[in-house]
Amino acid sequence: MSNLLQCLAGSTIHMVGIGGISMSGLCEILLSMGINVTGSDEKNSPNVERLRLKNVPVFLKQEPSNITDQKLVVYTAAMPENHPELEEARRKGIPVIDRAALLGEIMNMYERSIAVSGTHGKTTTTSMISFCLMEAGMDPTVHVGGILDAIGGNTRIGSSLYFVTEACEYKDSFLKFNPYMGIILNIEPDHLDYFHDINQLTDSFLNFACHVPPEGIVVGNADDEHVLNILEKLNCRTVTYGLTSPKSFWTARNITFDDNGFPSFHVVRGKKSVLRMKLSVPGLHNVSNSLACFAACSALNIPAEVIKNSLRKFKGTHRRFEHKGTVDGIKVVDDYAHHPTEVIATLKSARSCTRGKVLCVFQPHTYTRTRQLIDEFSKAFTLADKVYVTDIYSAREKDTGLIHSTDLVKRINEHLNNAVYIPSFEGIVDSLIRDSSAGDLVLTMGAGDVDKVGELFLAEKKIMAVG
Repeated sequence: MSNLLQCLAGSTIHMVGIGGISMSGLCEILLSMGINVTGSDEKNSPNVERLRLKNVPVFLKQEPSNITDQKLVVYTAAMPENHPELEEARRKGIPVIDRAALLGEIMNMYERSIAVSGTHGKTTTTSMISFCLMEAGMDPTVHVGGILDAIGGNTRIGSSLYFVTEACEYKDSFLKFNPYMGIILNIEPDHLDYFHDINQLTDSFLNFACHVPPEGIVVGNADDEHVLNILEKLNCRTVTYGLTSPKSFWTARNITFDDNGFPSFHVVRGKKSVLRMKLSVPGLHNVSNSLACFAACSALNIPAEVIKNSLRKFKGTHRRFEHKGTVDGIKVVDDYAHHPTEVIATLKSARSCTRGKVLCVFQPHTYTRTRQLIDEFSKAFTLADKVYVTDIYSAREKDTGLIHSTDLVKRINEHLNNAVYIPSFEGIVDSLIRDSSAGDLVLTMGAGDVDKVGELFLAEKKIMAVG
């Protein structure tokens, strides 16, 4: 156990924002170490309810009185410095650290920690690698930013030296990690409320890679120029993968797709075909993610056949092209895509598995991202027949009045003329009912609560069928 966590055994930690996907998982890991936890959040959620079943006291009103005799307070990066619980902790002299620092302390307990970074694909690739380690009998501890059915949630407590987690770049969070293996999937402009430009962002990823020790390994996507430049500057062992770059040690050839959009391909290692692979998740981007998994797991001495069989069984995580249901011949799919590149990749997957219309419901995520990437967003919906844009999901931000969903709709229509702004989920459902027919695909996209639209649509259509 790390020095910090060893000192806290038997004591109580308070977690501000405990219902978050990462914080709730970290809570479960702390409980497994014999550390008591209290927490607070702004609202109830399935994560909160799950923790309450484990006898974790969770306050749904965040106020100074929640801070009593805890020995440490942990908060998410989205919390303001003047949060009342943080101020009370500091007033009482209780140490305060952010979520990433806690995760870094936990990672230090494991000899073989694996951190998956990148602008896109972290949750899926982390889940793929975790599933392969589990199938190989390596009993990893897993901390993933989504719900993975194979582990019954977002966290798995193992008993080996392996720990697998996502590594988020927001506010340089991943610089608090010292992994044995670092994986960089891609680097694109994002989190521009913190990073000034792509150069600062790339420097942060380089710093992250430099945290891997000389005896460690960095796996990187050779198709991404920024990633390739980082790999060339490192002293540790590096392994490349990619779909197009001649510098890819792991690549794929003869890629085909079935009617569900599931790809089949030859896995190539060092220019030699190793095996023929078929995935159970759709899209070319998942071919790339699976190659990252092959590169990482092979470096951990997992046989290629074990990786193949594991990935064949892998069904994805919740909110990553998740099939929510089919009604009257209309398929409903939900995806977490909230960056232009992710939107394009998800729409390609949608188009590959339907012969009907693709009706896309998009919920922009944060004012900063929408405003700074509006040009890229405006061109990302080419493969959608119609785009229903909701209000912007504010997440950690406040509305400055500088951007509105109608601005995005206007820009999309300048290129494609296929977008409409509808503020309420009920209004979108009404429009979907009018616009959809058998053979179509309704796709909800965004990192907020847009998945509720698909659930409402399915429920309303079923009621109509009964009536």
